[in-house]
Amino acid sequence: MTGNVLCVLCAFLWLIVPRVDPLHFEITSNLPTASGRLFIVIAKSDRPEPRTRIGETGMNAPPVLGRDVKNFAPGGVASIDRTAAIFPIPSLDALPAGDYYIQALFDSNIDFGSVNAPGNRYSEVQRVRLDPGAGGTIKLSLTKTIPAEQVPADDQYVKYVRIQSNLLTRFHRRPIYLRAGVILPKDYGTPNRRWPLRVHIGGYGTRYPAVQRLMAPSSEFRRMWLADDTPRFIYLQLDGDGPYGDPYQVNSDNSGPYGDAITREVIPYVEKTFHAVGEPYARVLDGESTGGWVSLALKVFYPDFFNAVWSSCPDGVDFRGFQLINIYKDTNAYFDDRGVERPSKRDISGKVEFTIRHECRMENVIGAGDSWTMSGQQWGAWNATYSRRGADGHPVPLWDPKTGVINKSVVDHWKKYDLRMLLEQNWMTLGPKVRGKIHISVGEADDYYLNNAVHLLDDFFKKADPPADARISYGPDRGHCWNSLSEPQMMNEMAIAVEQSNPHLPRRQEQQSGTEARLRGLSVVVP
Repeated sequence: MTGNVLCVLCAFLWLIVPRVDPLHFEITSNLPTASGRLFIVIAKSDRPEPRTRIGETGMNAPPVLGRDVKNFAPGGVASIDRTAAIFPIPSLDALPAGDYYIQALFDSNIDFGSVNAPGNRYSEVQRVRLDPGAGGTIKLSLTKTIPAEQVPADDQYVKYVRIQSNLLTRFHRRPIYLRAGVILPKDYGTPNRRWPLRVHIGGYGTRYPAVQRLMAPSSEFRRMWLADDTPRFIYLQLDGDGPYGDPYQVNSDNSGPYGDAITREVIPYVEKTFHAVGEPYARVLDGESTGGWVSLALKVFYPDFFNAVWSSCPDGVDFRGFQLINIYKDTNAYFDDRGVERPSKRDISGKVEFTIRHECRMENVIGAGDSWTMSGQQWGAWNATYSRRGADGHPVPLWDPKTGVINKSVVDHWKKYDLRMLLEQNWMTLGPKVRGKIHISVGEADDYYLNNAVHLLDDFFKKADPPADARISYGPDRGHCWNSLSEPQMMNEMAIAVEQSNPHLPRRQEQQSGTEARLRGLSVVVP
């Protein structure tokens, strides 16, 4: 009898006690129908705009929720609730009650990996009080659109290039444009002269307008570049954004034939337009971090097209040391064989800042399908570059987004981009073409443990036959992007490399007038 009374009482209370509607967000749009990834950013400040903080790591990053939305039409409503992927907190229910600045963003741009790419839509920033315990519905409207890309204006020394790539257009079956920044040498107006080309690739996601910052009126680089004793080059900055994030400037099953597009379309166009020498001996490469890997990879994949390379803190050049993952032996990317999470970043003292799992959790929120492979961020871009294309048209993940378990069936495809392996397996052909032309710098306390892979590559170079004559420089107690050379020192080494390889320069003349030739621009006279 008592039990029946309790049941009746509970039922009565359930009927009369107001039920809490779980906290969720409803987003509307009055813009054209599109499919993409919808985000809610929950920040403690409205400066900078919350949407610009998507992709931050660490527990101080603002909570971001993400979900896929198909055919988001004008007047339609899309909801984001506790079931959406979230970072860095474990769930929306774990959000502390308080006042926040929130903003919605809808990423529908398929040509750029950045969530803040042109054409993407976003809401005004709203200040609201959120309390998961109290529930409630928060409404936002996508009323704004990120403007179309505007190529910056040229000036005396800085020029910009935007060309449609026939190779990438055919691959993606839609118009694909490549962009680049160009810096001209001081004596560019000298009649009948042609100039060697310095091809630079920046760190992850560096865009082509970086040349504008380099040549800012008070910059040290500008003073160096325009100094009387600086060797004369044309500087080419490649662009670091594409459909899957940074395209890494090499041919890929997913991003397409970027390497061929760079060597067969962009560089020939720049050389013709800006009066470069246009011969392999007069093309040098350099870059840092992502650009460190790309510059070295371009030399390995196109050894007859480029001269020498200066690479600093390159991304993993040996996949036995892919940061702290050995993709050939390890079974899990997130945990080592003791069950300990693998670090992804450390500070100069060795203290771990965040782990690979933590970073991929962030990318899982950004990526379509709740997968880091579609995030347009660092790990996703690596996977898009190195992995095969799946039946669904997307990159096959090297590891499971949630568990980190490595898919060994994907590993063989990654071998095509293991630079140490490629060099070692093809050394009889590649060795003579890269001998004395590879220069690498890396800090021994690199933030992302990139020094480990450089040591593995160095081990091969030391025993290579014929000799590699590569120069590998290590910086004790130095972190990410350390370089053993200053800009002027590197420019001088580049000039010497071009001089020594110039087939048009008689040996006796080269020895007698090397400095004068460098200041003239290492040029050839055009009849």
